[in-house]
Amino acid sequence: MSPIRAARMSRDRPGPWSALAARAALAGALLIAPAFGDGGLSFIGAQAQAALTRAQAEALDTYNKGLDEFRSILKERRAQIDQRQPLPDLPGQAIYLARNNMISAYKDLTDLLPARIGKPNRFGLPAAYFDAANEPLLDEYFALFSVMQAPLPNSQRSDTPFNDVVDLATDIARAKGLDAAHADVAARISMGIFFAETGGLQNMGNARSKVYKGSFQTGPSEDRNGQKKWAAIKPAIAAFDPSLIARDDKEQARAAQHDQRFNHWTNVRNALMNEHADIFPQIPEIVRTLPNPIDQMKVFELIQIIPTPTKSARNRGRAVQRKA
Repeated sequence: MSPIRAARMSRDRPGPWSALAARAALAGALLIAPAFGDGGLSFIGAQAQAALTRAQAEALDTYNKGLDEFRSILKERRAQIDQRQPLPDLPGQAIYLARNNMISAYKDLTDLLPARIGKPNRFGLPAAYFDAANEPLLDEYFALFSVMQAPLPNSQRSDTPFNDVVDLATDIARAKGLDAAHADVAARISMGIFFAETGGLQNMGNARSKVYKGSFQTGPSEDRNGQKKWAAIKPAIAAFDPSLIARDDKEQARAAQHDQRFNHWTNVRNALMNEHADIFPQIPEIVRTLPNPIDQMKVFELIQIIPTPTKSARNRGRAVQRKA
């Protein structure tokens, strides 16, 4: 599992859209596989199994068990949803963990039996992690999460969710002193975070956490901190973009008696102000150090997931560069 995904698990953060942007590692690519026949998957015939080494046979057994467990929990959750039964607390967690166990076991198996690496799959996932014959379970995984993480009925959507991210990020970056080119980088990175967190779905719930919600998957304390920081920077933005402030006033009034994490505009605004806006002034340096846009994005996604360690590491690195 990637460091980013492991960090997210430690914070009980959401998972189904870890597939987007590869989510920093192949293991987070949601690799799953179904069983065939009434008795489950016979991955390798009996005679072939007899020729396996002990390590290969153990890897095969571990994978088959993990696959069966994953298939079983998917079926269980689907039945609960279709029959409108009460779902367990954090209904996505068991599916997520079963998927991770199966991912690890499958990769261990193909490491020991590279001949089992098959044809490309329609998800574009490396064949060493995913068998193209097993695509239907991946579809089911996403389908279940789309139900379990649907926005609350009273969430306040936007007709322009992507433009909102770009407009807010651009103006926040400008207020932090960035030029137009680097403000565009801030907007691109912010859009990447939106897709990394929810796949571009606004006001998303979270089937794996009671804390992190909304378009940018923030917790209550993060949201409150972002509100305070926005109030401080708002006059500076009003000086050069009064139209954005007019939109903000409208959304603020709309969300006044509401959890601001379930208003797309205010959630994006508060999430960006909570942590990312403080790093925006470093974007010129980040671009010079990390010219690959994906690497730039990874820095900010780490800030989204584990802000304090990431910022500390970044500051230590800058101090070393200055001394050098």
